[in-house]
Amino acid sequence: MTNSQNRRDFLGTTATGLSGIALASLLQRDRLLAADDEAIRTVIDPDRPFAARSAHFPTKVKKVLVIFCSGACSQIDTFDYKPELEKRHGRPMPGAEGLITSQGAQGNLFKSAWKFKPRGESGKMTSDLFPQLGELADDICFIHSLSGKTAAHGPAETFMSTGHSFSGFPSMGSWMSWALGTENEELPAYVAIADPRGKPQASIDNWSAGFLPAAFQGTDFNAINPLRNLSVPEGIDKATDSRARSYLQKLNRMHMEQFPGDTELSARIASYELAAAMQLSVPGIMDFSTESQQTIKAYGADDGSNKLKADYAKNCILARRLLEKGVRFVQLFNGAYQTGGEGISNWDGHSDLVKKYNVHGQIFDQPTAALLKDLKQRGMLEDTLVVWCTEFGRMPTIQASKKAGRDHNIAGFTAWLAGAGVKAPFSFGATDEFGYKAVDTVVTVHDFHATILHLLGINHKQLTYRHNGLDRRLTDVHGNVIEDVLT
Repeated sequence: MTNSQNRRDFLGTTATGLSGIALASLLQRDRLLAADDEAIRTVIDPDRPFAARSAHFPTKVKKVLVIFCSGACSQIDTFDYKPELEKRHGRPMPGAEGLITSQGAQGNLFKSAWKFKPRGESGKMTSDLFPQLGELADDICFIHSLSGKTAAHGPAETFMSTGHSFSGFPSMGSWMSWALGTENEELPAYVAIADPRGKPQASIDNWSAGFLPAAFQGTDFNAINPLRNLSVPEGIDKATDSRARSYLQKLNRMHMEQFPGDTELSARIASYELAAAMQLSVPGIMDFSTESQQTIKAYGADDGSNKLKADYAKNCILARRLLEKGVRFVQLFNGAYQTGGEGISNWDGHSDLVKKYNVHGQIFDQPTAALLKDLKQRGMLEDTLVVWCTEFGRMPTIQASKKAGRDHNIAGFTAWLAGAGVKAPFSFGATDEFGYKAVDTVVTVHDFHATILHLLGINHKQLTYRHNGLDRRLTDVHGNVIEDVLT
């Protein structure tokens, strides 16, 4: 039996179909039919690549500070309280007999050496390793169910910073400065403040622009090692220097007129002009003489007995000053990779964890707590998002082959957010009773990135860059915004 259609049915179906096409066209024209993942192309003015640009939707957050503890800071010894781990200390972890992790066999459960206490009005349990930071628990949104992808430090740092575990992809800060520009074109949109002792293990991958225009790479300097070539050469006065800059700018404009539409040329000239502007703006940012002694003391920047702490404290002050001046994205590192041995350079705690973490805790706690309090007192948390993270977590067991240390753990670890747009005090997700695996609402690094972008007013599925025939994005093809942590 064949299906047939008379003339009246045919004309009716055609009319309905054409009206549907017309309606879809009108909705598409008004962007009411746009798919959630339809790309929104960032338009860059070649003459002003760092100019401020609008977010995808209104938001409170204008700036981001990422505090990165390089070396994998242990969640079990800081923010993830596990009373069952204390009860079963020295006994095998159930179901994990013969467990082999990144550096070998695991021994028995190993409780934290630091007591956990309820902090603030919320009573959030945090460790005595960070007593001053713990007292700010009411201002923090903890995410306890992060999971990673790789248990090797370098690739894991790269993954946390770029959403990919291998080199060549743009960092969070590069994506954000490319998408949004900056409010102060006399300073970089993106600054990476490395630990004065050295760079993290993934080095510049953490602030690389990847395949984005090179202008959006993070500018790397810190309070102890400032930018080079900032001073005017001896024998040249300010007036002469100013005239030379003006003449050079004129020559650059004449050169651009000969090659209209050459975006690489205009971007390169814009970068040179930013460098020239920084010669005037950065010395002021680096001049801490304008800070009160009360502020210097609060951060611990005057601690003569602990130079590492004082140096990190100065970096914390620098981070606040950059944010004050409108820098879009600041990445502040604590811990540096030391070639040829673990030493006490970062949070890698395979052996003698208690000894090493006592050193790190003294360096990190007071300056970081002072930074959060300072941002809050100045009203800067109204439009600034603070992110604390590390590349992965640590095992709740002791390493069988090493002395009193914890191995790498990507199955469950902690990060936190503070400031504009997030709930506080708040705790989201959970690991199991020992702090080993995320079991309640598992969060991926892609989810984490999607949430940070959302807080900046950016749809992570729509922030794309065409590279080698593909629409690339920070979250790759993954990621969901953690709606529960948003205000």
